[in-house]
Amino acid sequence: MKALISVSDKSGVVDFARALAALGYEVVSTGGTYSALADAGVPVISVSDVTGFPECLSGRVKTLHPAVHGGILAMRDSEEHMTQLAGLGIGTIDIVAINLYPFKETIMREDVTLPLAIENIDIGGPTMLRSAAKNHKDVVVVCDPCDYKAVVEELQAAPADGASGVSYETKYRLALKVFEHTAAYDAMIAEYLRAVKNIPLPDNPTFTYEKVQDLRYGENPHQKAAYYKEVNPWAGALVGAVQLHGKELSFNNINDTNGALACLREFEAPTVVAVKHANPCGVGSADTIAEAYRKAYDADPISIFGGIIAANMPIDKATADAIAKIFVEIVIAPDFTEEAIEILTEKQNIRLLKLADIKERQPAGSLDIKKVDGGILVQDIDAGLYDEKEFCVVTKKQPTSGELEDLKFAMKIVKHVKSNAIVVAKDGMTLGVGPGQTNRISAARIALAGPDLEGGSRGVAGAVMASDAFFPFEDCVIAAAEAGVTAIIQPGGSMKDEDSIRKCDELGLAMVFTGERHFKH
Repeated sequence: MKALISVSDKSGVVDFARALAALGYEVVSTGGTYSALADAGVPVISVSDVTGFPECLSGRVKTLHPAVHGGILAMRDSEEHMTQLAGLGIGTIDIVAINLYPFKETIMREDVTLPLAIENIDIGGPTMLRSAAKNHKDVVVVCDPCDYKAVVEELQAAPADGASGVSYETKYRLALKVFEHTAAYDAMIAEYLRAVKNIPLPDNPTFTYEKVQDLRYGENPHQKAAYYKEVNPWAGALVGAVQLHGKELSFNNINDTNGALACLREFEAPTVVAVKHANPCGVGSADTIAEAYRKAYDADPISIFGGIIAANMPIDKATADAIAKIFVEIVIAPDFTEEAIEILTEKQNIRLLKLADIKERQPAGSLDIKKVDGGILVQDIDAGLYDEKEFCVVTKKQPTSGELEDLKFAMKIVKHVKSNAIVVAKDGMTLGVGPGQTNRISAARIALAGPDLEGGSRGVAGAVMASDAFFPFEDCVIAAAEAGVTAIIQPGGSMKDEDSIRKCDELGLAMVFTGERHFKH
Protein backbone atom coordinates (compact mmCIF):
# COMPACT_ATOMS: atom_id res chain seq x y z
CA MET A 1 0.00 0.00 0.00
CA LYS A 2 1.35 3.38 -1.00
CA ALA A 3 0.43 6.98 -0.16
CA LEU A 4 1.73 9.94 -2.13
CA ILE A 5 1.87 13.16 -0.10
CA SER A 6 2.98 16.53 -1.49
CA VAL A 7 1.56 19.62 0.17
CA SER A 8 2.11 23.35 0.22
CA ASP A 9 0.04 23.77 3.37
CA LYS A 10 1.75 21.45 5.82
CA SER A 11 -0.87 21.76 8.54
CA GLY A 12 -1.32 18.34 10.15
CA VAL A 13 0.67 16.55 7.46
CA VAL A 14 3.25 15.01 9.81
CA ASP A 15 0.58 13.43 12.01
CA PHE A 16 -1.32 12.26 8.92
CA ALA A 17 1.75 10.66 7.35
CA ARG A 18 2.81 9.10 10.65
CA ALA A 19 -0.66 7.54 11.05
CA LEU A 20 -0.52 6.14 7.51
CA ALA A 21 2.94 4.70 8.11
CA ALA A 22 1.68 3.03 11.28
CA LEU A 23 -1.08 1.45 9.21
CA GLY A 24 1.49 -0.06 6.87
CA TYR A 25 1.52 2.50 4.08
CA GLU A 26 4.70 3.33 2.24
CA VAL A 27 4.81 7.13 2.21
CA VAL A 28 6.15 8.78 -0.95
CA SER A 29 6.81 12.49 -1.05
CA THR A 30 8.51 15.38 -2.84
CA GLY A 31 10.59 18.46 -2.12
CA GLY A 32 9.70 20.39 1.04
CA THR A 33 7.14 17.83 2.16
CA TYR A 34 9.72 15.08 1.96
CA SER A 35 12.10 17.14 4.13
CA ALA A 36 9.38 17.97 6.67
CA LEU A 37 8.40 14.31 7.05
CA ALA A 38 11.98 13.04 7.19
CA ASP A 39 12.92 15.68 9.77
CA ALA A 40 9.97 14.55 11.89
CA GLY A 41 11.15 10.92 11.76
CA VAL A 42 8.39 9.66 9.49
CA PRO A 43 9.58 6.85 7.18
CA VAL A 44 9.41 8.41 3.70
CA ILE A 45 10.87 7.80 0.27
CA SER A 46 11.43 10.33 -2.50
CA VAL A 47 9.22 10.35 -5.56
CA SER A 48 12.44 10.19 -7.59
CA ASP A 49 13.00 6.70 -6.18
CA VAL A 50 9.60 5.71 -7.55
CA THR A 51 10.01 7.30 -10.98
CA GLY A 52 13.72 6.58 -11.39
CA PHE A 53 14.00 10.14 -12.65
CA PRO A 54 15.32 13.17 -10.77
CA GLU A 55 13.30 16.26 -10.02
CA CYS A 56 14.32 18.89 -12.58
CA LEU A 57 13.73 22.39 -13.92
CA SER A 58 13.89 23.98 -10.46
CA GLY A 59 11.27 21.54 -9.22
CA ARG A 60 8.80 22.26 -12.01
CA VAL A 61 8.88 18.59 -13.01
CA LYS A 62 8.62 16.00 -10.25
CA THR A 63 5.52 13.85 -10.55
CA LEU A 64 4.57 14.06 -14.22
CA HIS A 65 5.61 10.47 -14.88
CA PRO A 66 3.85 7.18 -15.79
CA ALA A 67 5.14 5.57 -12.60
CA VAL A 68 3.05 8.08 -10.67
CA HIS A 69 -0.03 8.49 -12.83
CA GLY A 70 -0.13 4.83 -13.86
CA GLY A 71 -0.16 3.87 -10.18
CA ILE A 72 -3.00 6.29 -9.52
CA LEU A 73 -5.18 5.74 -12.59
CA ALA A 74 -5.05 1.94 -12.89
CA MET A 75 -8.46 0.39 -12.25
CA ARG A 76 -7.93 -2.33 -9.69
CA ASP A 77 -10.73 -4.53 -11.03
CA SER A 78 -9.32 -4.41 -14.57
CA GLU A 79 -7.16 -7.44 -15.28
CA GLU A 80 -5.68 -5.65 -18.30
CA HIS A 81 -4.65 -2.62 -16.23
CA MET A 82 -3.12 -4.64 -13.44
CA THR A 83 -1.22 -6.87 -15.89
CA GLN A 84 0.21 -3.81 -17.60
CA LEU A 85 1.30 -2.32 -14.26
CA ALA A 86 3.06 -5.54 -13.37
CA GLY A 87 4.81 -5.66 -16.73
CA LEU A 88 5.97 -2.09 -16.37
CA GLY A 89 7.08 -2.55 -12.79
CA ILE A 90 4.68 0.10 -11.50
CA GLY A 91 3.02 -0.23 -8.10
CA THR A 92 -0.38 1.16 -7.22
CA ILE A 93 -0.80 4.41 -5.29
CA ASP A 94 -3.78 4.10 -2.99
CA ILE A 95 -3.87 7.47 -1.24
CA VAL A 96 -3.05 10.86 -2.79
CA ALA A 97 -2.82 13.86 -0.47
CA ILE A 98 -2.05 17.07 -2.33
CA ASN A 99 -2.66 20.74 -1.79
CA LEU A 100 -1.58 23.28 -4.31
CA TYR A 101 0.98 26.05 -4.68
CA PRO A 102 -0.29 29.15 -2.83
CA PHE A 103 -1.45 31.09 -5.88
CA LYS A 104 -4.15 32.92 -3.90
CA GLU A 105 -1.72 34.03 -1.21
CA THR A 106 0.75 35.11 -3.89
CA ILE A 107 -1.63 37.38 -5.80
CA MET A 108 -2.78 38.97 -2.53
CA ARG A 109 0.77 40.14 -1.81
CA GLU A 110 1.42 43.85 -2.30
CA ASP A 111 4.67 43.08 -4.12
CA VAL A 112 3.17 40.52 -6.49
CA THR A 113 4.44 40.55 -10.07
CA LEU A 114 3.22 38.59 -13.06
CA PRO A 115 6.34 36.35 -13.12
CA LEU A 116 5.95 35.62 -9.40
CA ALA A 117 2.28 34.77 -9.86
CA ILE A 118 3.02 32.49 -12.81
CA GLU A 119 5.75 30.65 -10.86
CA ASN A 120 3.10 29.86 -8.24
CA ILE A 121 0.77 28.16 -10.71
CA ASP A 122 0.75 24.48 -9.77
CA ILE A 123 0.86 21.96 -12.64
CA GLY A 124 1.69 18.55 -11.18
CA GLY A 125 -0.56 18.97 -8.14
CA PRO A 126 -3.84 19.50 -10.01
CA THR A 127 -2.90 16.71 -12.42
CA MET A 128 -2.41 14.19 -9.61
CA LEU A 129 -5.54 15.36 -7.81
CA ARG A 130 -7.66 15.01 -10.93
CA SER A 131 -6.15 11.59 -11.71
CA ALA A 132 -6.97 10.36 -8.21
CA ALA A 133 -10.43 11.93 -8.23
CA LYS A 134 -11.19 10.29 -11.58
CA ASN A 135 -10.23 6.93 -10.11
CA HIS A 136 -11.87 7.60 -6.74
CA LYS A 137 -13.42 4.14 -6.68
CA ASP A 138 -9.94 2.80 -5.97
CA VAL A 139 -8.01 5.81 -4.66
CA VAL A 140 -8.54 8.07 -1.67
CA VAL A 141 -7.78 11.67 -2.65
CA VAL A 142 -7.35 14.44 -0.09
CA CYS A 143 -6.92 18.12 -1.03
CA ASP A 144 -7.91 19.66 2.31
CA PRO A 145 -6.03 19.05 5.60
CA CYS A 146 -9.40 19.16 7.36
CA ASP A 147 -10.12 15.72 5.89
CA TYR A 148 -7.02 13.95 7.24
CA LYS A 149 -8.70 12.93 10.48
CA ALA A 150 -11.77 11.37 8.85
CA VAL A 151 -9.63 9.34 6.42
CA VAL A 152 -7.36 8.02 9.18
CA GLU A 153 -10.31 7.10 11.38
CA GLU A 154 -11.94 5.08 8.60
CA LEU A 155 -8.66 3.36 7.76
CA GLN A 156 -8.05 2.51 11.41
CA ALA A 157 -11.51 1.00 11.61
CA ALA A 158 -10.79 -1.31 8.64
CA PRO A 159 -7.10 -1.01 7.76
CA ALA A 160 -6.43 -4.41 6.29
CA ASP A 161 -7.54 -3.79 2.71
CA GLY A 162 -5.81 -0.60 1.63
CA ALA A 163 -7.88 2.28 0.32
CA SER A 164 -11.00 0.09 0.36
CA GLY A 165 -10.99 0.70 4.11
CA VAL A 166 -12.42 4.12 3.32
CA SER A 167 -16.09 4.04 2.37
CA TYR A 168 -17.14 4.77 -1.18
CA GLU A 169 -19.31 7.63 0.09
CA THR A 170 -16.26 9.29 1.63
CA LYS A 171 -14.14 8.71 -1.47
CA TYR A 172 -16.89 10.17 -3.65
CA ARG A 173 -17.23 13.23 -1.42
CA LEU A 174 -13.47 13.78 -1.46
CA ALA A 175 -13.32 13.40 -5.25
CA LEU A 176 -16.10 15.96 -5.71
CA LYS A 177 -14.22 18.30 -3.40
CA VAL A 178 -11.13 17.92 -5.59
CA PHE A 179 -12.92 18.87 -8.81
CA GLU A 180 -14.51 21.89 -7.10
CA HIS A 181 -11.08 22.83 -5.72
CA THR A 182 -9.15 22.52 -8.97
CA ALA A 183 -11.90 24.26 -10.92
CA ALA A 184 -11.76 27.17 -8.48
CA TYR A 185 -7.96 27.19 -8.66
CA ASP A 186 -7.99 27.41 -12.45
CA ALA A 187 -10.72 30.05 -12.39
CA MET A 188 -8.67 32.11 -9.94
CA ILE A 189 -5.68 31.98 -12.28
CA ALA A 190 -7.82 32.97 -15.25
CA GLU A 191 -9.37 35.87 -13.34
CA TYR A 192 -5.94 37.14 -12.32
CA LEU A 193 -4.48 36.91 -15.83
CA ARG A 194 -7.59 38.58 -17.24
CA ALA A 195 -7.27 41.44 -14.76
CA VAL A 196 -3.57 41.96 -15.49
CA LYS A 197 -4.38 42.74 -19.12
CA ASN A 198 -7.79 44.28 -18.32
CA ILE A 199 -9.74 41.82 -20.47
CA PRO A 200 -13.31 42.32 -19.19
CA LEU A 201 -15.55 40.10 -21.31
CA PRO A 202 -13.87 36.79 -22.25
CA ASP A 203 -15.42 34.15 -24.50
CA ASN A 204 -15.50 31.59 -21.68
CA PRO A 205 -15.69 33.49 -18.38
CA THR A 206 -14.85 31.68 -15.19
CA PHE A 207 -15.51 33.04 -11.69
CA THR A 208 -14.66 31.56 -8.33
CA TYR A 209 -15.97 32.38 -4.87
CA GLU A 210 -15.44 31.07 -1.36
CA LYS A 211 -18.29 30.38 1.03
CA VAL A 212 -18.49 32.84 3.90
CA GLN A 213 -21.45 31.19 5.58
CA ASP A 214 -24.74 29.42 5.08
CA LEU A 215 -27.71 31.73 5.63
CA ARG A 216 -30.85 30.87 7.52
CA TYR A 217 -32.81 31.27 4.30
CA GLY A 218 -32.90 33.35 1.15
CA GLU A 219 -35.11 36.19 0.08
CA ASN A 220 -38.03 34.19 1.51
CA PRO A 221 -38.11 31.52 4.24
CA HIS A 222 -38.67 28.66 1.77
CA GLN A 223 -35.48 29.46 -0.18
CA LYS A 224 -32.05 28.04 0.72
CA ALA A 225 -29.16 30.49 0.59
CA ALA A 226 -25.46 31.01 1.25
CA TYR A 227 -23.07 33.98 1.23
CA TYR A 228 -19.93 33.77 -0.91
CA LYS A 229 -16.98 36.11 -1.35
CA GLU A 230 -14.47 36.77 -4.09
CA VAL A 231 -11.05 35.22 -3.58
CA ASN A 232 -9.36 38.61 -3.33
CA PRO A 233 -12.07 41.21 -2.64
CA TRP A 234 -11.24 44.88 -3.01
CA ALA A 235 -10.79 47.12 0.01
CA GLY A 236 -14.19 48.52 0.95
CA ALA A 237 -16.22 45.54 -0.25
CA LEU A 238 -19.07 44.63 2.09
CA VAL A 239 -17.64 41.16 2.65
CA GLY A 240 -14.77 42.81 4.54
CA ALA A 241 -17.05 44.36 7.15
CA VAL A 242 -16.55 43.31 10.78
CA GLN A 243 -19.74 42.68 12.73
CA LEU A 244 -19.50 44.29 16.16
CA HIS A 245 -22.95 43.43 17.46
CA GLY A 246 -26.22 41.73 16.63
CA LYS A 247 -27.55 38.51 15.22
CA GLU A 248 -26.49 36.83 12.01
CA LEU A 249 -27.00 38.75 8.77
CA SER A 250 -29.78 37.60 6.48
CA PHE A 251 -29.90 37.38 2.69
CA ASN A 252 -31.94 40.58 2.47
CA ASN A 253 -29.73 42.37 5.02
CA ILE A 254 -26.67 41.71 2.87
CA ASN A 255 -28.35 42.68 -0.38
CA ASP A 256 -29.83 45.90 1.01
CA THR A 257 -26.59 46.91 2.74
CA ASN A 258 -24.68 46.43 -0.49
CA GLY A 259 -27.11 48.80 -2.21
CA ALA A 260 -26.70 51.35 0.56
CA LEU A 261 -22.91 51.27 0.20
CA ALA A 262 -23.08 51.77 -3.56
CA CYS A 263 -25.09 54.96 -3.11
CA LEU A 264 -23.00 56.14 -0.15
CA ARG A 265 -19.78 55.99 -2.18
CA GLU A 266 -21.00 58.78 -4.44
CA PHE A 267 -20.45 61.26 -1.59
CA GLU A 268 -17.41 62.84 0.02
CA ALA A 269 -19.21 65.11 2.53
CA PRO A 270 -20.56 63.52 5.73
CA THR A 271 -23.53 61.54 4.42
CA VAL A 272 -26.07 59.03 5.64
CA VAL A 273 -28.00 56.76 3.27
CA ALA A 274 -31.09 54.95 4.54
CA VAL A 275 -32.22 52.01 2.42
CA LYS A 276 -35.40 49.94 2.42
CA HIS A 277 -35.94 47.00 0.08
CA ALA A 278 -32.78 47.84 -1.89
CA ASN A 279 -33.86 51.44 -2.63
CA PRO A 280 -32.64 54.61 -0.93
CA CYS A 281 -35.52 56.00 1.08
CA GLY A 282 -33.69 58.90 2.72
CA VAL A 283 -30.32 60.51 2.05
CA GLY A 284 -28.77 63.46 3.84
CA SER A 285 -25.46 65.31 3.53
CA ALA A 286 -24.28 67.90 6.06
CA ASP A 287 -21.29 69.23 7.96
CA THR A 288 -21.59 66.52 10.64
CA ILE A 289 -22.72 62.92 10.54
CA ALA A 290 -25.35 63.63 13.21
CA GLU A 291 -26.91 66.33 11.04
CA ALA A 292 -26.65 64.10 7.97
CA TYR A 293 -28.55 61.38 9.86
CA ARG A 294 -31.23 63.86 10.91
CA LYS A 295 -31.76 64.79 7.26
CA ALA A 296 -31.89 61.14 6.16
CA TYR A 297 -34.41 60.40 8.89
CA ASP A 298 -36.56 63.46 8.20
CA ALA A 299 -36.57 62.60 4.51
CA ASP A 300 -38.83 59.63 5.23
CA PRO A 301 -39.31 58.76 8.91
CA ILE A 302 -41.72 55.98 7.99
CA SER A 303 -39.67 54.01 5.47
CA ILE A 304 -36.46 54.16 7.48
CA PHE A 305 -38.11 52.00 10.15
CA GLY A 306 -36.62 48.51 9.85
CA GLY A 307 -34.18 49.70 7.21
CA ILE A 308 -30.43 49.93 6.70
CA ILE A 309 -28.35 52.95 7.71
CA ALA A 310 -25.00 53.52 6.02
CA ALA A 311 -22.70 56.38 7.08
CA ASN A 312 -19.40 57.45 5.57
CA MET A 313 -18.11 58.93 8.84
CA PRO A 314 -17.74 57.32 12.29
CA ILE A 315 -20.94 57.11 14.31
CA ASP A 316 -20.64 59.36 17.37
CA LYS A 317 -22.75 59.67 20.52
CA ALA A 318 -25.15 62.25 19.07
CA THR A 319 -25.85 60.10 16.01
CA ALA A 320 -26.19 56.94 18.08
CA ASP A 321 -28.68 58.65 20.43
CA ALA A 322 -30.84 59.55 17.43
CA ILE A 323 -30.60 56.12 15.79
CA ALA A 324 -31.48 54.38 19.06
CA LYS A 325 -34.91 56.02 19.06
CA ILE A 326 -36.12 53.80 16.22
CA PHE A 327 -35.76 50.20 15.06
CA VAL A 328 -33.27 49.63 12.24
CA GLU A 329 -31.79 46.37 11.04
CA ILE A 330 -28.21 47.49 10.39
CA VAL A 331 -25.89 50.42 10.92
CA ILE A 332 -22.72 50.27 8.85
CA ALA A 333 -19.98 52.86 9.20
CA PRO A 334 -16.19 53.17 9.06
CA ASP A 335 -16.12 53.16 12.87
CA PHE A 336 -18.10 53.76 16.05
CA THR A 337 -17.04 55.70 19.13
CA GLU A 338 -17.07 53.80 22.41
CA GLU A 339 -20.06 55.84 23.53
CA ALA A 340 -21.92 55.04 20.32
CA ILE A 341 -21.27 51.32 20.73
CA GLU A 342 -22.46 51.45 24.34
CA ILE A 343 -25.70 53.15 23.28
CA LEU A 344 -26.48 51.01 20.26
CA THR A 345 -25.59 47.63 21.76
CA GLU A 346 -28.36 48.14 24.28
CA LYS A 347 -30.67 47.30 21.37
CA GLN A 348 -30.48 43.53 21.01
CA ASN A 349 -31.73 43.26 17.43
CA ILE A 350 -29.60 45.93 15.78
CA ARG A 351 -26.55 44.80 13.80
CA LEU A 352 -23.46 46.99 13.84
CA LEU A 353 -20.97 46.61 11.00
CA LYS A 354 -17.59 48.31 10.84
CA LEU A 355 -16.13 48.80 7.37
CA ALA A 356 -12.97 50.87 7.64
CA ASP A 357 -12.57 51.44 3.89
CA ILE A 358 -16.22 52.29 3.34
CA LYS A 359 -15.44 55.08 0.85
CA GLU A 360 -13.35 52.86 -1.43
CA ARG A 361 -14.90 52.33 -4.84
CA GLN A 362 -14.87 49.15 -6.87
CA PRO A 363 -11.75 48.99 -9.03
CA ALA A 364 -11.86 49.65 -12.75
CA GLY A 365 -12.71 46.54 -14.71
CA SER A 366 -15.07 45.10 -12.09
CA LEU A 367 -18.03 43.24 -13.52
CA ASP A 368 -21.73 43.27 -12.79
CA ILE A 369 -23.20 39.78 -13.17
CA LYS A 370 -26.90 38.94 -13.34
CA LYS A 371 -28.29 35.41 -13.48
CA VAL A 372 -30.94 34.67 -16.07
CA ASP A 373 -32.54 31.35 -16.96
CA GLY A 374 -29.88 29.22 -18.61
CA GLY A 375 -27.18 31.86 -18.57
CA ILE A 376 -25.76 35.08 -17.19
CA LEU A 377 -25.58 38.69 -18.28
CA VAL A 378 -22.22 40.36 -17.72
CA GLN A 379 -21.40 44.04 -18.00
CA ASP A 380 -18.96 46.62 -16.68
CA ILE A 381 -20.12 48.13 -13.41
CA ASP A 382 -21.84 51.49 -13.76
CA ALA A 383 -18.82 53.37 -12.43
CA GLY A 384 -19.74 56.71 -13.97
CA LEU A 385 -22.13 59.37 -12.74
CA TYR A 386 -21.69 62.48 -14.84
CA ASP A 387 -19.00 64.73 -16.18
CA GLU A 388 -19.86 68.20 -15.01
CA LYS A 389 -17.97 69.62 -17.97
CA GLU A 390 -20.57 67.92 -20.18
CA PHE A 391 -23.53 69.48 -18.38
CA CYS A 392 -25.75 71.24 -20.89
CA VAL A 393 -28.35 73.76 -19.74
CA VAL A 394 -31.01 73.36 -22.40
CA THR A 395 -33.52 75.92 -21.10
CA LYS A 396 -33.68 79.70 -21.10
CA LYS A 397 -33.53 79.73 -17.34
CA GLN A 398 -30.11 78.92 -15.84
CA PRO A 399 -30.02 76.99 -12.55
CA THR A 400 -28.77 78.98 -9.58
CA SER A 401 -25.62 77.82 -7.81
CA GLY A 402 -27.79 76.38 -5.03
CA GLU A 403 -30.02 74.57 -7.48
CA LEU A 404 -26.99 73.17 -9.28
CA GLU A 405 -25.63 71.70 -6.06
CA ASP A 406 -29.01 70.11 -5.33
CA LEU A 407 -29.20 68.77 -8.88
CA LYS A 408 -25.83 67.07 -8.51
CA PHE A 409 -26.88 65.71 -5.10
CA ALA A 410 -30.12 64.27 -6.51
CA MET A 411 -28.33 62.72 -9.48
CA LYS A 412 -25.96 60.85 -7.16
CA ILE A 413 -28.99 59.20 -5.56
CA VAL A 414 -31.26 58.53 -8.52
CA LYS A 415 -28.47 56.45 -10.07
CA HIS A 416 -28.99 53.92 -7.27
CA VAL A 417 -32.80 53.85 -7.31
CA LYS A 418 -34.53 51.07 -9.25
CA SER A 419 -35.73 52.22 -12.67
CA ASN A 420 -37.88 53.99 -13.62
CA ALA A 421 -36.50 56.34 -10.99
CA ILE A 422 -37.14 59.93 -9.91
CA VAL A 423 -35.63 61.74 -6.91
CA VAL A 424 -36.68 65.10 -5.49
CA ALA A 425 -34.21 66.90 -3.23
CA LYS A 426 -33.37 70.21 -1.61
CA ASP A 427 -30.53 71.48 0.59
CA GLY A 428 -28.62 68.17 0.68
CA MET A 429 -31.66 66.06 1.59
CA THR A 430 -34.08 63.88 -0.32
CA LEU A 431 -37.71 64.96 -0.16
CA GLY A 432 -39.12 62.15 -2.25
CA VAL A 433 -38.00 58.98 -4.01
CA GLY A 434 -39.99 57.29 -6.76
CA PRO A 435 -38.52 53.83 -7.47
CA GLY A 436 -39.18 51.00 -9.87
CA GLN A 437 -42.27 52.16 -11.73
CA THR A 438 -43.33 50.92 -15.14
CA ASN A 439 -43.72 54.48 -16.41
CA ARG A 440 -41.82 57.64 -15.55
CA ILE A 441 -44.77 59.84 -14.68
CA SER A 442 -45.82 57.40 -11.94
CA ALA A 443 -42.31 57.52 -10.49
CA ALA A 444 -42.41 61.33 -10.65
CA ARG A 445 -45.77 61.54 -8.89
CA ILE A 446 -44.54 59.25 -6.08
CA ALA A 447 -41.38 61.29 -5.59
CA LEU A 448 -43.19 64.64 -5.78
CA ALA A 449 -45.81 63.53 -3.27
CA GLY A 450 -43.08 62.48 -0.84
CA PRO A 451 -43.70 60.25 2.17
CA ASP A 452 -46.90 60.34 4.21
CA LEU A 453 -46.09 62.55 7.17
CA GLU A 454 -48.07 63.37 10.25
CA GLY A 455 -49.99 66.49 9.29
CA GLY A 456 -49.74 65.77 5.56
CA SER A 457 -47.10 66.11 2.87
CA ARG A 458 -44.22 68.55 3.47
CA GLY A 459 -44.37 69.94 -0.05
CA VAL A 460 -41.47 70.27 -2.45
CA ALA A 461 -41.61 73.94 -3.42
CA GLY A 462 -38.14 75.18 -4.36
CA ALA A 463 -36.77 71.63 -4.71
CA VAL A 464 -35.09 70.03 -7.71
CA MET A 465 -35.87 66.78 -9.52
CA ALA A 466 -33.54 64.16 -11.01
CA SER A 467 -34.38 61.37 -13.44
CA ASP A 468 -32.24 58.34 -14.23
CA ALA A 469 -33.26 58.43 -17.91
CA PHE A 470 -34.81 60.84 -20.39
CA PHE A 471 -38.41 62.08 -20.37
CA PRO A 472 -40.38 60.52 -23.23
CA PHE A 473 -43.14 63.11 -22.74
CA GLU A 474 -43.60 66.53 -21.16
CA ASP A 475 -45.86 65.16 -18.41
CA CYS A 476 -43.04 64.90 -15.84
CA VAL A 477 -42.15 68.56 -16.38
CA ILE A 478 -45.76 69.61 -15.89
CA ALA A 479 -46.06 67.55 -12.68
CA ALA A 480 -42.79 68.99 -11.37
CA ALA A 481 -43.82 72.57 -12.03
CA GLU A 482 -47.22 72.07 -10.41
CA ALA A 483 -45.48 70.77 -7.27
CA GLY A 484 -43.14 73.76 -7.10
CA VAL A 485 -39.92 72.19 -8.44
CA THR A 486 -37.62 74.82 -9.93
CA ALA A 487 -34.96 72.78 -11.74
CA ILE A 488 -34.59 69.36 -13.35
CA ILE A 489 -31.59 67.20 -14.23
CA GLN A 490 -31.82 64.27 -16.63
CA PRO A 491 -29.66 62.50 -19.25
CA GLY A 492 -31.56 63.74 -22.30
CA GLY A 493 -31.57 61.78 -25.52
CA SER A 494 -35.28 61.38 -26.20
CA MET A 495 -36.71 62.00 -29.64
CA LYS A 496 -39.11 64.31 -27.82
CA ASP A 497 -36.51 66.25 -25.81
CA GLU A 498 -37.72 69.47 -27.43
CA ASP A 499 -41.19 68.95 -25.95
CA SER A 500 -39.76 68.84 -22.43
CA ILE A 501 -37.43 71.77 -23.06
CA ARG A 502 -40.25 73.88 -24.50
CA LYS A 503 -42.50 73.05 -21.53
CA CYS A 504 -39.74 73.99 -19.05
CA ASP A 505 -39.34 77.35 -20.80
CA GLU A 506 -43.08 77.86 -20.75
CA LEU A 507 -43.32 77.08 -17.02
CA GLY A 508 -40.08 78.81 -15.97
CA LEU A 509 -37.98 75.76 -14.96
CA ALA A 510 -34.28 75.23 -15.52
CA MET A 511 -33.25 71.90 -17.02
CA VAL A 512 -29.79 70.34 -17.31
CA PHE A 513 -28.84 67.42 -19.55
CA THR A 514 -25.97 65.18 -18.36
CA GLY A 515 -25.72 62.90 -21.39
CA GLU A 516 -25.32 59.84 -19.15
CA ARG A 517 -28.18 57.42 -18.43
CA HIS A 518 -28.32 55.30 -15.26
CA PHE A 519 -30.92 52.55 -15.60
CA LYS A 520 -30.84 50.12 -12.67
CA HIS A 521 -32.97 46.98 -12.95
